Amino acid sequence: MADLNIFVSVGGTSNEEQEIFVRAVEDRLRSEGLIPHTVGRNTFSSDAPLKTVAELLDKCSGTVVIALERVHFAVGTEKRGGSKEIALSETSLPTPWNQIEAALSYSRGLPLLVIVAEGIRSEGLLEPGYDWYVQNVTPEAASLHSNEFNGVLASWKNKVASTQVTNAATINPSDMSVGTLLYAVKPAQLWGVLVALGGIVAGAFALGLKLAGGA
Repeated sequence: MADLNIFVSVGGTSNEEQEIFVRAVEDRLRSEGLIPHTVGRNTFSSDAPLKTVAELLDKCSGTVVIALERVHFAVGTEKRGGSKEIALSETSLPTPWNQIEAALSYSRGLPLLVIVAEGIRSEGLLEPGYDWYVQNVTPEAASLHSNEFNGVLASWKNKVASTQVTNAATINPSDMSVGTLLYAVKPAQLWGVLVALGGIVAGAFALGLKLAGGA
């Protein structure tokens, strides 16, 4: 199987520990024959970020979401001033782009591999219960070699390969050359096309003779 492009949703790293972990994820993907692409990290464009993300997703076969701490506050309040007010403490939030890019990937039917650093608030598409498995891990390279991670990665990779095959099977015929189309058509289908073309030619010939005779 040829190398596949993989969209990696991750914000700019805040410290050395986060950078080492992201690089470890990228290296693990490459070792599996998967090429990681992240807007603003290894893929750049003069277009607006959201447009760049959308265009890059259309060229990828799967998505890896790496949710790392972007915002932290020691004390806070949720639904402040209401009857359901909740006091928060030691809360960590990832980049909102994790949510945006996960949603865009899901809308395109791309398999999602979601990796959430321990301590990150579980909400939105980063919480369990959807069509993908959420792994909460310690953000260090060793976490990428556990039995759990290896099993989830293998399962996700199979889905990525299946998605690639499905996409290849749904190529727009208008984008294919005549030679490619003929190669892709099964023998029985090709015979049916030739018979139909023969009928059209014969009909046109007979009509021409009739018109000529009437003249």
